[in-house]
Amino acid sequence: MSSAPKRRRARHDDDHEEHEGGHERWLVTYADMVTLLMVLFIVMFAMSTVDATKYENLKDSLANGFGHESVLNGKSSVMEGSGSTLESDFDTLMEALPATTRATVTEVIQKADQLRNQRRYAKAQAELDKMVRIWDEADAALEKAGLRGDVRASVNDRGLVISLVSQHVVFLPNIADLTTRGERVVDALAPVLDALPQQIEIDGHTNQVKVKPKYFPTDWELSAARAVHVLRRLQEVNGLPADRLQATGFGHTRPLVNPRKQGSQRVNKRVDLVVLSDAAASTRALVEQLFSDRYGENGTLPHLRGRVKAAAQPAVARQTVADTAAAADTHTAQEATP
Repeated sequence: MSSAPKRRRARHDDDHEEHEGGHERWLVTYADMVTLLMVLFIVMFAMSTVDATKYENLKDSLANGFGHESVLNGKSSVMEGSGSTLESDFDTLMEALPATTRATVTEVIQKADQLRNQRRYAKAQAELDKMVRIWDEADAALEKAGLRGDVRASVNDRGLVISLVSQHVVFLPNIADLTTRGERVVDALAPVLDALPQQIEIDGHTNQVKVKPKYFPTDWELSAARAVHVLRRLQEVNGLPADRLQATGFGHTRPLVNPRKQGSQRVNKRVDLVVLSDAAASTRALVEQLFSDRYGENGTLPHLRGRVKAAAQPAVARQTVADTAAAADTHTAQEATP
């Protein structure tokens, strides 16, 4: 009779001891977590302290722990130019992967590159479309003023280039002053340019005749003076902000068409109004490529009214400035002077 209560009491004591032991198990996990946190904070402190010796010791310890002499073979720091490149380190890592894993990584990289290229193309296409819309507005303003034939437009890696090239006289011979018709062209374009957020660059050019300017030392001064004259017309007469305008003279160094072509001297004597693109350089380079693919090399943007016809017959619509210059009437007096 007495043995049964003793056995029950013994089991109760054992259960109590096990219960107390269970309460103490969490201390082991807690101690491990605290230890890991302490190590983490020590490492963070060591890395945040600007001490070259501590950093080198920490780097060597980590490298030795991973079985390497250095985190990046051949380099003591990722900022140094000597040693292996990141590309070679990546190639080494790829070679160490199993074939199936390497194929998967390669496929992922290719898809990422394809997606990146698609995004670049979309950005370039959007930028080109934006420049075309600006030209449409400028073309409509010129048509309203009856001056559509005095301007040609194209797009390159800088932006939209609106060139004052005309069968009419835009600049007087040897001087930088605009003619009355030239002033009308600038005034017609001014409201469109004023409404834009982009910077406007005015580029002056002379033709390639071997005649020294009469009132300027060289073609450089004459081309720069023409650009400044147009800039002042935009700012002083039409009210464009001065901080959005800049003028540059290129002399005879950047002909629009081949100087040997008939009518080229009249066309190459010009001023370009450039709506500077604010897109990234890689996007702008792709914009120029897209423009050439769509309108042909040295092509010009078609007029708004002829846009539908150009879309239906792209081969006919790709009329170059050179063809326009050759077909235009030659102004002997204009071609004989820069």
